[in-house]
Amino acid sequence: MVFLALGQLLPIAVALALSSVTIMATIAILLSPNRERAAVPFLLGSVVGLVLVTGLFVLFARAIPMPPTRRPQPGLAVALILIGIAVIVFAVIRLRRAVKAPTGKTPKWLRTVGSLGALSSFGLALSLNLRPKALLLGTATGLILRGNGLPVSGTLIVVAIYVTVSLSTIAVPIIMTLASPTKMEKRLHSGREWVATHSRPVTIVIMIVIGVVIIGSGISRL
Repeated sequence: MVFLALGQLLPIAVALALSSVTIMATIAILLSPNRERAAVPFLLGSVVGLVLVTGLFVLFARAIPMPPTRRPQPGLAVALILIGIAVIVFAVIRLRRAVKAPTGKTPKWLRTVGSLGALSSFGLALSLNLRPKALLLGTATGLILRGNGLPVSGTLIVVAIYVTVSLSTIAVPIIMTLASPTKMEKRLHSGREWVATHSRPVTIVIMIVIGVVIIGSGISRL
């Protein structure tokens, strides 16, 4: 059951890992003069935020009544289908906004990220886990874990892997930059330009695919 749960959650973890907002915030911090004091708190805030959000949704999902047998799971199925539809609607809204907005322009809030200190960076990372996209995916994660009926030990293993994959695009650049800042600087600049130019269509496509995957997971439980 652990491998089944991982197979269902890894696409969601990849969607979180490829979030342009968190990647751009990470790069902005790493290219700022404050990276030595802000990068690690930002990573810690990301870990704490994602673990708390995931844990809360896992607990909330336990309130959904489950049938004596593992299949069908009508209550869970309906919840997953609704979440999947909400994710697709969110992606469509992002698509409409992307058509109207100029491509490659740095958001205003990102311009101030480089000036953040340790506490502010920690708080920013926590708040990024409360975005609508993150909350929708967190809800789906809790529901999927509920549906697989894992014991506590299995749930902890799955959540640990899920968090590791989700935060890999934050942790790896931070660790590599702090270890070798000169070597990473050129890569960070290239990464920032690529994300600023291509992140919108990539994010939208990923969200639509994840929405379909979540709906499929719900339908399979009917």
